[in-house]
Amino acid sequence: MPRNPEIKTEIQPKVPRTLQGTECIWHEFWKLRNRHPCAPGVRARVRLSQPQKENRQFALETGGGHQFVVDDIEGGSGSQPIELLAGALAGCVAFEVIGILRRNKHQRVTGYEVRVEADQAERPPKTFVAVRIHHIVSGESVDPAAVSEAIRMVEETCVLQALLRHTATITTTFEVVKEIAGGPADTPASGAALTSELASSNALGRGSGQT
Repeated sequence: MPRNPEIKTEIQPKVPRTLQGTECIWHEFWKLRNRHPCAPGVRARVRLSQPQKENRQFALETGGGHQFVVDDIEGGSGSQPIELLAGALAGCVAFEVIGILRRNKHQRVTGYEVRVEADQAERPPKTFVAVRIHHIVSGESVDPAAVSEAIRMVEETCVLQALLRHTATITTTFEVVKEIAGGPADTPASGAALTSELASSNALGRGSGQT
């Protein structure tokens, strides 16, 4: 069939696709990933939120696309980076412990809280030198032995505890608050809570504690 000379074929230039959401941060890290192909897939970045000002407020974005503000103590508009480290430790421990209690130990946990306090060295780099982790577990007939074992298991697997153990002594305690079926939970002051101290750990090894 003869080709019609009046029909012209035009090749449209390819328009680059605009990256949306979490694709943006992952795309910007592709060079780093090629350089270190064995690096784990944990990503985060901070950007100066108000470059025209003298403050040090940053917008932090994680690889999952979550954003929040970090600031110094003078600005006070967001969490300080060192506070995020303490919060990350609490979250790292809590995620694992609650999973073990519910899936492996079959405990009926109705409330769970992890508190972290840390002391810093007086001189830079002001590393954590003492860390206290306290677990508060509430529920019906929660077995303190199950709580103790779950916490001990997590001490061996929590990446942040492993990192902090190089500079800090870590002391872990917990209390179990027993709930009355159909009623409010007893408070530790009423004698319904059992507080125990687990083995401490530090840069040199593990010490003995009491349960």
